Amino acid sequence: MDEIEWWEFDSPAEMAKQAAGDIRFIIDSAIEAHGGARIAVPGGRRPDIVHEALLAMEIDWSKVTLIPTGDRLVPLGHELSNHRRLDGLYGGKGATVVSLVDEAALDDYREAGRLADARLALLDWPLDLVWLGMGTDGHTAAIFPGPDLDRALTGPRERRAVGVRPDPKLEAGPGDRVSLTAAALASARTVMILIAGEAKRETLRQAIDEGPLSAKPIGRVLAEMEIPIDIFWSAE
Repeated sequence: MDEIEWWEFDSPAEMAKQAAGDIRFIIDSAIEAHGGARIAVPGGRRPDIVHEALLAMEIDWSKVTLIPTGDRLVPLGHELSNHRRLDGLYGGKGATVVSLVDEAALDDYREAGRLADARLALLDWPLDLVWLGMGTDGHTAAIFPGPDLDRALTGPRERRAVGVRPDPKLEAGPGDRVSLTAAALASARTVMILIAGEAKRETLRQAIDEGPLSAKPIGRVLAEMEIPIDIFWSAE
């Protein structure tokens, strides 16, 4: 792990404004440098406040490719699909939204991971930005504790996506996931993490301190990174 810098805000709105400004700068710089920007984006609705701020900015979305950091193994039109969420936000702006899910493999999460990896191999790498969130259990992207944790963390470095079956089974929504691998996340030019609340701050600090020996996936993921990491934290 290289350098970590914490940025603390009094409210989610303040954090979202700053984060969106930084993301716009990264996108504009990438477009200027190599004609397009490739960013990985967390799922769920918690990042919506950042999405709203980004969508209000002048950005050439036609030159931006977005990839979920992880997704549930559900049909693309499913209400829990992160691809559906991102495409609904940015597709109309002209952005390209790449799905990690192939509907031909909804019943086979390992095959779904292989198909996602093949699709991602067609993109130019590395990513310009990896934007991560973190669950209360310390998972990030869709890298959860379970039988597939080591494949997601320590598989071949050229592997960019993997199917994951969390253990114990998640209570909310379908359990099986497809996730970007730790190697794919660590290869990015820029990494930022956005979290809120005291509990998550303590979880993240502990995971960082534990490093490669952490029981929490995010601690293991960050330990593999050799670039500066910006952490944005706000009170709930």
